[in-house]
Amino acid sequence: EYLTKDALATVKELLPDSARGELASVCSWADDVRWHYHWSSPLHYVDTPDFKCNYKYCRDCHDTAGHKDRCVTGAIFNYTKQLFSAYQGYSPQLSCKFVISPDNLTEALMFLAHFIGDVHQVCALLLVPLNLKPLHVGFLGDLGGNTITVRWYRRKTNLHHVWDTMIIDSAVKTLYGSDLATMIQAIQRNITDAWSNDVSSWKNCGHNQTVCPNVYASESVRMACKFAYRNATPGSTLEDGNITATMPSKHMTGLLAFSPCSMTDSVPEFDEYFLSRLPIVEKRLAQGGIRLAAVLNRLFNSEVKIAQA
Repeated sequence: EYLTKDALATVKELLPDSARGELASVCSWADDVRWHYHWSSPLHYVDTPDFKCNYKYCRDCHDTAGHKDRCVTGAIFNYTKQLFSAYQGYSPQLSCKFVISPDNLTEALMFLAHFIGDVHQVCALLLVPLNLKPLHVGFLGDLGGNTITVRWYRRKTNLHHVWDTMIIDSAVKTLYGSDLATMIQAIQRNITDAWSNDVSSWKNCGHNQTVCPNVYASESVRMACKFAYRNATPGSTLEDGNITATMPSKHMTGLLAFSPCSMTDSVPEFDEYFLSRLPIVEKRLAQGGIRLAAVLNRLFNSEVKIAQA
């Protein structure tokens, strides 16, 4: 619903028939094909040096073999460039040379949609030899949070999995009645109301850029330092009194705007870590969606195309 008429028409034209006109239905496609497109594995993430709470493209955007531009921000630049070249005759300048290309524009769109989601995740998917899944934007030394053990509601897991999956799953189950659509509606209401003054700044890129993934990655690594990695070091275990310190449900009031659940004593106790981090996760989901729409709107702007013609 955040797409312009032109962008929506072009997106539907590019989507495969199996998507039935819904971009959301193919946003996980890049994960589904990573076993077939082995070269795409490093494009899902970016790692910074340990406890360097900043991101620099030419320092950090490379795969484990040191090949430049093979990271999530490089992939976003690449697929944006390919789609712009096809639809606007425009070729943005990259910070470093980048050579990966998809088979067709449909795949370029699906890669772009997925990777804009990935770069907004404080923790996400990294494919490494042991099939571990570290933070999408995290540290090299701990494999993106995989060597940091936590206990999440009596379940032993790692820091990456908490941020990649469990915070969202816990929210859907406990706060949104096991209904993902209800969570989505709550986030959309926050976009309209609580975050309405910020939306225009989320959309914009400086210097008339079409996409600015370096900004998105910088935000994610700062949040990883401040919220995900806080009180955690590689090899450490976060247990009771830290990750799992609980708080009475009456303390939840005001922490989660537009929650569909009544904040009464009938609601189970929640973990303080979960409560304080969920608003961050939900806001990053909102930013990723708004920015993806903004990029596609700029990309598939018929007025620009006509002016260039």
